[in-house]
Amino acid sequence: MEALYHQTNKQVHEVQSYMGHLEISDKQSVHLVENEIQARIDRIFSNLERLEILSSKEPANKRQNAKLRVDQLKYDVQHLQSALRNFQHRRYNREQQEKQREELLARTFTANDSDTTIPIDETLQFNESLQNAHRGMDDLIGSGTSILHGLRDQRMTLKGTHKKILDVANMLGLSNTVMRLIEKRAFQDKYFMIGGMLLSCVVMFLVVQYLT
Repeated sequence: MEALYHQTNKQVHEVQSYMGHLEISDKQSVHLVENEIQARIDRIFSNLERLEILSSKEPANKRQNAKLRVDQLKYDVQHLQSALRNFQHRRYNREQQEKQREELLARTFTANDSDTTIPIDETLQFNESLQNAHRGMDDLIGSGTSILHGLRDQRMTLKGTHKKILDVANMLGLSNTVMRLIEKRAFQDKYFMIGGMLLSCVVMFLVVQYLT
């Protein structure tokens, strides 16, 4: 595993250095540089898959550290992949803008040429589409915010209800205890009353016997 790890780590540093060629490459060679970087990134991802398997087979005392090293390499190469995609996205937008500008400059117009309204109409439509998209995003964000507030309110309501249920449960538990104590006391008082009545009868009988 160590040999493959060091090889992959070296490849990551090579790609990092090679990324600097993107900014200085001309239009004809930039695609070749992008393809070369992507091929190297693909090879690194392939090595990472093997490293993940090998790290899981390491001894228990080394397994965690091995996984951390592999995860760090994975994070680095994912960052490189994102940087490459961002560069490609910027390059594509720049090329499209240059193409549209060249087409506009190359077009010849006459005083009454109806085609002169086309770029303006397209721009207006594009701006309107952007505004609609922004409004749609604002609506989605507003809806999401409302949903979050609703969930938060429901959570507070549920917490209050849960507290009330616990209070009622405690109250019922206390009431049951009190009822049991009352029943026990009533049961004891019943026997005290019967005992007192019997004792009174005995005393009355003895008094009658001695007095008569």
